Amino acid sequence: MSKRDYYEVLGLAKNASDDEIKKAYRKLAMKYHPDRNPDSADAEEKFKEVKEAYEMLSNPEKREAYDRYGHAGVDPNMGGGAGGFGGFGGGGFSDAFGDIFGDIFGGRRGGGGPQVYKGADLRYNLEITLEQAAHGFDTTIRVPSWDKCDTCHGSGAKPGTSPTTCPTCAGHGQVRMTQGFFSIQQTCPKCHGSGKIIPDPCSSCGGAGRIKRNKTLEVKIPAGIDNGMRIRSSGNGEPGTNGGPPGDLYVEIHIKPHPVFQREGDDLHCEMPISFAKAALGGEIEVPTLSGKVSFTIPEGTQSGKTFRLKGKGIKGVRSGYAGDLFCHVQVETPVKLTDKQKELLREFDRSTSEGGARHSPQSKSWMDKVKDFFE
Repeated sequence: MSKRDYYEVLGLAKNASDDEIKKAYRKLAMKYHPDRNPDSADAEEKFKEVKEAYEMLSNPEKREAYDRYGHAGVDPNMGGGAGGFGGFGGGGFSDAFGDIFGDIFGGRRGGGGPQVYKGADLRYNLEITLEQAAHGFDTTIRVPSWDKCDTCHGSGAKPGTSPTTCPTCAGHGQVRMTQGFFSIQQTCPKCHGSGKIIPDPCSSCGGAGRIKRNKTLEVKIPAGIDNGMRIRSSGNGEPGTNGGPPGDLYVEIHIKPHPVFQREGDDLHCEMPISFAKAALGGEIEVPTLSGKVSFTIPEGTQSGKTFRLKGKGIKGVRSGYAGDLFCHVQVETPVKLTDKQKELLREFDRSTSEGGARHSPQSKSWMDKVKDFFE
């Protein structure tokens, strides 16, 4: 499959400056990063496409080769002079890549200081009833939370002492490892990126500077919410590292099975048992809905499996302009535990309908005709 023009991918003209290329890449990488688009199937592919375009255009040699020969000039499989992926020429891609992840995850690169990271997101599973999902309600939940330690006031050090600068990274939070031609910067294994070590940890928090508690949050469940949907509570996830922003809390909805209704999108379905006499004679029946009982008339001669639609008696979804429908599926109930008199009455009734033939039992007549044709 042919690749798109790199300038088109970044939305730039061919005379774009290095700053314009970097700015366009940062904007698109933030937009399509997979961690920001967990529900998007093509976000990762777009992110890779943007990253590839930036790697080529941020390197002066690769950009010159691409401008002269197109994709053939930078594809190693086609003998291009720029050498393909993996180059770090000019330092442009690695610098911008670090900047992007600093923005996404709360990291900070400037000044060589310790890395700052955004806290992890949390998920809370909330089980609710179908009625609560349909009408919406307010509730409270208790979630685990980290608070600043009251003993050391968040420093992690025993009262009367202080954290000291990490001797391994000299307070930078990172160390640089050199392997042949490559120089790799990684989190300091001694201080884990904080730039500080605690010789005498606080006894209350063990040097973490925070303690775990439960906190109560108020959550508004919107009317029409469906199973599996999530509600985001910003800033109520895990706290960040080294002063980074906290993560978010996602309340995931799980709807309990209902004894009467089954939900399909905004529509509801229910089975409606009726007596043999009611099915034969027809008449008015009462049907339950989520907003109360309603009455409607079924015609005489209603067969088992017949479906009746009650418009607007379903659920109005969170993104819907109108409510769904309620579908009632008729189930004709066969009487049981009959008395002798009732049995005799049924036999007499059966004889009278049998004498009427197909006029009373059109489905049986049709089925018998099909069986007869099959054997003949």
